[in-house]
Amino acid sequence: MNEPTPVAPPPVSPADDFRDHLTTADREGHRQWLYPKQPQGPFTTARTYLSYCLLVVLFAGPFLRIHGNPLLLLNVVERKFVILGAIFWPQDAAIFAIATLLFLTGIIVFTAAFGRLWCGWTCPQTLLMEMVFRRLEVWIEGDALARKALDRAPWTAGKVWRKGLKHLVFLGLSWLVGNTLLAYLIGSDKLFALVTDNPRHHLQGLSFMILFTLLFYGIFARFREQACTFICPYGRFQSTLLDENSIVVAYNPKRGERRGRWRRDQGLEQRQAAGHGDCIDCQQCVAVCPTGIDIRDGTQMECVHCTACIDACNAVMRRLRRPPGLISYASLNSLERGEGLRPTPRLVGYSCVLLALAGLLAFLLLTRSEVDATFFRAPGALFQRTPEGNLNNLYLLKLVNKTSRALPIELRLENLPGTIAIMAGKLVVPPEALAESPVLVTLAAQKVGAPETPLVVGIYSGNQRLDTLKSVFIGPDLSAPSP
Repeated sequence: MNEPTPVAPPPVSPADDFRDHLTTADREGHRQWLYPKQPQGPFTTARTYLSYCLLVVLFAGPFLRIHGNPLLLLNVVERKFVILGAIFWPQDAAIFAIATLLFLTGIIVFTAAFGRLWCGWTCPQTLLMEMVFRRLEVWIEGDALARKALDRAPWTAGKVWRKGLKHLVFLGLSWLVGNTLLAYLIGSDKLFALVTDNPRHHLQGLSFMILFTLLFYGIFARFREQACTFICPYGRFQSTLLDENSIVVAYNPKRGERRGRWRRDQGLEQRQAAGHGDCIDCQQCVAVCPTGIDIRDGTQMECVHCTACIDACNAVMRRLRRPPGLISYASLNSLERGEGLRPTPRLVGYSCVLLALAGLLAFLLLTRSEVDATFFRAPGALFQRTPEGNLNNLYLLKLVNKTSRALPIELRLENLPGTIAIMAGKLVVPPEALAESPVLVTLAAQKVGAPETPLVVGIYSGNQRLDTLKSVFIGPDLSAPSP
């Protein structure tokens, strides 16, 4: 009996299985190198100008000074953080927690409303890869076709020269990026000392510089778009944030389908009569995509909303004398039902949380003191009577100066008449340092009407009140019967 001839399954079109595999890897998991073309258009121009401004801030951040402090410093080792010239210490943990929640909530709100706008327009990985490293690669090796041909060509002196020059430039830029990151962690002054001093005196710092350099070289020379698709979790959880009203980079299938080549002898009426849409399947949207996806397949994890496909498609539409916008910023509802952007209850809820966090952060920043002070009675000390009949209590004062300048400190009683004396004499707290001193508070006996009298002490530097502290003044129990 003859065995039945197995029937091969029908071929699966890329549009049916694009979500089952990554565009940068084949079915066996081997890397597929991308050669994206350089797009041109208004969106690319806008991104270029914005990117250059952000890159200037990124590289100049550790070296710009506000009131003598860097623009941004994240010194985790010494637990010292500087943001916009203001110094924050571990005592400001609440501010950091609220600021982190505000940042994450902001990304959630903008993702729910506008998709991955952060990734395509402001993410440092995208800015450096597309606006710096990729453009230098084009300048050295040529456009997409030239780069692909160079990679496939045998090794010659010309290829060695071009590849060697590119990787040497990439290493130099990676060294610059790595040192910039190190400056954000330890400060520009310490970085300058590391660079100018004998490397044998700073082997630990030199090791970090080498590691950062190799890390960034690996990302921008080899890993590239896979840092977004493999490592960064943002693309994976964006699906939980997007809905049918989110504005994303989208292809309009109603206008574009059915795809088909545009023949020179074919008019618009003939093309529409044949059932073809505006998409001529030129693949230009795929050719310029830095992650190698086909936006016509729908919203995908790898899409970073860089708008390169919009500029490429609009250029083709202009040549065909068709209106732009076949690929555009749009929502699913606007494409399918023609609805405009409308806030959803979820987006309203996110926005309310965002505004609440922003208000709380503003309150914490506006009420933040330049010092962190503790004022408490000396352990085991009782009240003492003076020869004049007054009462005094001994306290301990601890002050942390959060600023980068020395602060002369003066204490004043705010709620009761009396005297307050710093036992160490004139107290000047050094910048970014701790100072402590015993303090003697003297009150008239008739002002102390209970065993524990509330005491309010103001901390001043000149005429500026830095903080207000509360404690109690211990006195005799006047309600007790006399012996």
